[in-house]
Amino acid sequence: MSAMMASMMGASPGTSSSSSSSSPPSIASTPSIPSRPSSLPVRKIPGSYGWPLLGPISDRLDYFWFQGPETFFKKRIEKNKSTVFRTNVPPTFPFFVGVNPNVIAVLDVKSFSHLFDMEIVEKANVLVGDWMPSTKYTGDMRVCAYLDTSEAKHTQLKKFSMDILKRSSAIWVKTMVSKLDTMWATIESDISKSGSSNIIPPLQQFLFNFLTICITGADPSTSPEISKAGFALIDTWLGLQLLPTVKVGILQPLEEIFLHSFQYPFWLVQGGYNKLVKFIEEEGTEVIQRGEKEFNLTAKETVHNLLFMLGFNAYGGFSLLFLALVNALGDDQNPGIQEKLRNEVREKIGTDSSKLSFEAIKELELVQSFVYEALRLNPPVPLQYARARKDFKLTSYDSVYEIKKGELLCGYQPLVMKDSKVFDNPENFEPGRFTEEKGQELLNYLFWSNGPQTGSPSESNKQCAAKDYVTLTASLFLADMFQRYDSITISSGSITAVKNAN
Repeated sequence: MSAMMASMMGASPGTSSSSSSSSPPSIASTPSIPSRPSSLPVRKIPGSYGWPLLGPISDRLDYFWFQGPETFFKKRIEKNKSTVFRTNVPPTFPFFVGVNPNVIAVLDVKSFSHLFDMEIVEKANVLVGDWMPSTKYTGDMRVCAYLDTSEAKHTQLKKFSMDILKRSSAIWVKTMVSKLDTMWATIESDISKSGSSNIIPPLQQFLFNFLTICITGADPSTSPEISKAGFALIDTWLGLQLLPTVKVGILQPLEEIFLHSFQYPFWLVQGGYNKLVKFIEEEGTEVIQRGEKEFNLTAKETVHNLLFMLGFNAYGGFSLLFLALVNALGDDQNPGIQEKLRNEVREKIGTDSSKLSFEAIKELELVQSFVYEALRLNPPVPLQYARARKDFKLTSYDSVYEIKKGELLCGYQPLVMKDSKVFDNPENFEPGRFTEEKGQELLNYLFWSNGPQTGSPSESNKQCAAKDYVTLTASLFLADMFQRYDSITISSGSITAVKNAN
């Protein structure tokens, strides 16, 4: 299940901008992108949903089997001669009754930005599209990720999640470094014994133990079973929810028949999930009581939202991001990048791990840019959805499109973030892309967190509450690595050698 997950998915961190608006910055503000003249033509949205049942099934087979997600969208851009068009996305008939796969794809930065304007779109129950996994996976309730900003419960839960992060900032870095000691010791032992180490299990165990302490206040070391197998329980719980929407890459047509044709029942993971619930209830009492007393949440609401925040938002996202970082370090297209990152870390911070802090990390311009570039090309959540709250006009670079209330918009982030009107050499991983003044300006158009990197999470928007923690934590991961090692050698997803710091 860990391998399947990989194929899927000091001071408190400061924000990158003083903006706290729920709407993204205007794309017209960048000189390289055309402004929004009133003379833009109103164009009928191209594309088609095809025949009922047959059209969605055909698109599903292309999406998962014959083309894959990125090629699926690219070919339809070419066919429709537009980055805005109608199509279908999985899951579909026959066993997803009541699910409407019809979407309007928005695949350039300018049109994509409408997905985050909460005045014109809403986000109720569209985390993974028109289909929503059973609420049995989340304690028979809609957790914060499935709520729209207009719902009162969203405000309570978003404030609660931001409060958790603020309070945990005092122990975040210290806890992370401590758990990294264990992770790297395991990797070094594996290399010594067998010549290589599959990074996924020790990485995920590190993330689970570190994040569980910081987010829930519960220490997995108090439960040998949870400490050892908690990350695997999360993997299975998360994987079964998302399988109908994710290309895994196993032998077709087996993947289509068994993974994409129906949703998996909760009872398959019920035992493991209940173990996690019980652990949080027993060991995370302080955080649970704070949810009840300060944010008017029930104990049940608190526990299940904590587990979703831990498992989906934090653990799931960091697992994919950290693997992307490690793979980028070993990519032959980035020659010399380890030396450059190592030099920056040691010049600015040195090799003393006690010097690591959120503030110190903010001085590492190249390290942070490396993280941003990994997020640009490998966003942990590739698809973004939003439903039109009202009729409105959506603008791309050359046309205006009329969107009707209730229509579902869909953006595939890995492709949107290769928009050549915004990013030079968009297909290439360029570690220094987000450095200097031009790079800082590009952060306005870096979307990975349900909003722009320069936006600020609040109860009035759906931007990831931990947006700044994610980028700084990923930067801490790299800084810690190059304090420990002069270099690491990566081959086929495994670490085959580490060279200790001189």
